[in-house]
Amino acid sequence: MFRVTQTHSSETSRSPEFRLVQAALEGLRQELLHDALAYRPLPRMDVDSGPARRLPGRIRGHAGLFPHAVVAFCAFVVLAIGSDGSAVGFAPAAFLFAWVPPAIVLATLSRPVLAFWASLAVTPFLSLLSDHWGGWPWTDNAFAAHLVVLTVVAARTGPRAAAWMWAVTAGYALFTEAFLGVGRGSDSVPMLFVAALALLAVTLVQVRRQARRDVTAQETVTLREISKRTVLEERTTIARELHDVVAHHMSVVAIQAEAAPYRVENPPPELEQAFRTIRENAVAALTELRRILGVVRAEDYEAPEAPQPTLDDLDALVDNVREAGLDVTKTVTGAVRELPQGVELSAYRIVQEALSNVLRHAPGAPAKVEVSHVLGGLGLRVVNGPARGPAEPSPGAGHGIAGMRERVTMLGGEMTAGATDDGGYEVTAFVPVGREEQQA
Repeated sequence: MFRVTQTHSSETSRSPEFRLVQAALEGLRQELLHDALAYRPLPRMDVDSGPARRLPGRIRGHAGLFPHAVVAFCAFVVLAIGSDGSAVGFAPAAFLFAWVPPAIVLATLSRPVLAFWASLAVTPFLSLLSDHWGGWPWTDNAFAAHLVVLTVVAARTGPRAAAWMWAVTAGYALFTEAFLGVGRGSDSVPMLFVAALALLAVTLVQVRRQARRDVTAQETVTLREISKRTVLEERTTIARELHDVVAHHMSVVAIQAEAAPYRVENPPPELEQAFRTIRENAVAALTELRRILGVVRAEDYEAPEAPQPTLDDLDALVDNVREAGLDVTKTVTGAVRELPQGVELSAYRIVQEALSNVLRHAPGAPAKVEVSHVLGGLGLRVVNGPARGPAEPSPGAGHGIAGMRERVTMLGGEMTAGATDDGGYEVTAFVPVGREEQQA
């Protein structure tokens, strides 16, 4: 016989209402009680954005203190309100009545949470120092000071702190009106109404700014992800093309090695074994190549049936862009020779992308294509002038440059791209080609 015992922890036995109240009190503790005496100086305003960035340099250096000046002006207004002679006759009382509220307002510059609690704490004493029985518990200067304190502290903290400050102010007003202000008129309703409007306005501004920052951050992340994805796609395209090129040559090697013994009459066994070994290694390398590089192919990718383009196809490419309206000239220097197919394919793609950029970003501009066969490799240069004519440049994300750079880096070369002095653009690349690669 089994006895089932059920235990209830203090956490599981509490009702949802209790946990809700506990969470609310924890929010109050975090916003208005935790480190209430902490020194938190008001930072300077950002003068590198917004209307402040249009100010002259000398003035803009001091414009960062604009929030401090606003708080100081509000403190002066509170001082003027409290200096109208409404305090009782003896001098110390008049001094405290006039100067304590503006001092609390200035305290928001360094200790905002402490200033809030001090603004609440001094209100009944200021009312007792007043020589008239007006509203309770706030006198005119305490009323203005508390509104300024609520606004400044809410602007320096956040919406949750603003809500808690309004709730604490409402509770404080209810307590003082019910227990301390018997027989006096109350100004709690005007205080709570005006405070709600001020805190709501500050909260809306903060929410808008936070939303703008979130959108900016998301756009930055999106652009970064798009850039990474474009580079990855370009690398995938390069890998596919190299796979096709290398696989083709390895297949030719395997076929030639298999057919070679039959082209020689009575070949020695050693020769047959050598060709057999060549074929086996070629087939093994081809299988491994397809296993490793084949993963970059999409499921619906089909290898191109036509041969991959080479430098010999640049004339057709130039004719094609001329038909699109681009004035382009092509120049070939050096001893023209056959280069590795991967180098010629990448060189063709670089020129193709550079001319496409000219068509998109500099319509009507003349362009030059220079291909230089030098001793150590292949040099490319595509340069264009500034845009001409009524056509508007087409916007682009600039990922074509990244793709060209990937191709050059893959081949161990170097590439530069940038604007020219006359307002055009220039792309130069150098791909090293060793003598062994040329013979291959």
